[in-house]
Amino acid sequence: MSPAYTSLRGEGKLKKRADTLAGIMRSCVLCPHRCRVDRTAGEKGFCRLDARPMIDSALAHHGEEPALSGHGGAGTIFFSSCNMRCIYCQNYQISHQQAGETIDLVDLSRIMTDLQDRGCHNIDAVTPTPHLPGLIGALLDASQKGLSIPLVYNCGGYENREIIGLLDGIVDIYLPDFKYGNDRDACEFSGVDDYVLHAASAIREMVRQVGDCLEVENGVAKRGVIVRHLVLPGRVENSLEVLEIIKRDISTSLSLSIMSQYTPVQTVASHPLLGRRVTNEEYETVVNRALDMGFDNIFVQDVSERDLTPDFDRDTPFRWE
Repeated sequence: MSPAYTSLRGEGKLKKRADTLAGIMRSCVLCPHRCRVDRTAGEKGFCRLDARPMIDSALAHHGEEPALSGHGGAGTIFFSSCNMRCIYCQNYQISHQQAGETIDLVDLSRIMTDLQDRGCHNIDAVTPTPHLPGLIGALLDASQKGLSIPLVYNCGGYENREIIGLLDGIVDIYLPDFKYGNDRDACEFSGVDDYVLHAASAIREMVRQVGDCLEVENGVAKRGVIVRHLVLPGRVENSLEVLEIIKRDISTSLSLSIMSQYTPVQTVASHPLLGRRVTNEEYETVVNRALDMGFDNIFVQDVSERDLTPDFDRDTPFRWE
């Protein structure tokens, strides 16, 4: 199965989409904040980024879901900054600031083809939302130079549905978070008060594009959607609300990745709720409810004290890889 973007490139549509996205940065509405700053002139909005992509690291990552990591690893590119401010973010070193290297499209294209040459199964763009014009511009260049592995859009779920619509036929695998089932928690923990509406709407558009069933060849995903949900300590009810929304408004055929790996980072070490790990009982309550609701395709994790938080001050952020 060839990546969707190769067909668009052949028809000249990939370049048109790249040009459209680049133009949007003159009055940026790439995410629901709709800051409308001219990033091409150096103005900065919520993400505090200019028009150039900024990355912290790129590597063959074996810690994603098995269908993404396979045997060769996901070709993960960690972009800097974010359009949310989750106080517990496991990647806070790069998501809460502009940490990393500003690069041009040719360099980003070269990173993509290098990941493919290293045997990675896909290009796994982590938090690409503020960087979309650079990502798609580089994808165009890389595809002209032989890139032929799927593009994974790995995001926090706080997306502008119209922008996701521009990715139709470009993204092969969507990997969004669905963090919250209510906006109280979203506002308290991530600083956005309209998360549920935008996450549900964006994921519906993702499903419209690539379907609700994950297509897998030889154990590796080629097309589809995996919705991630990180279970937070003391907030089981939030998790159950997320499941209800997905069941009611999207599909129970979706692949869910229910994550137990929450680890208190320094910023929330003394938080009354977020300062501890998730218990086995909390996690099993969420997984069992998902099964009772009819979700059959679920990625699960063991509940343990293992610290899976990356350290982006290291050359290799994941200590176990």
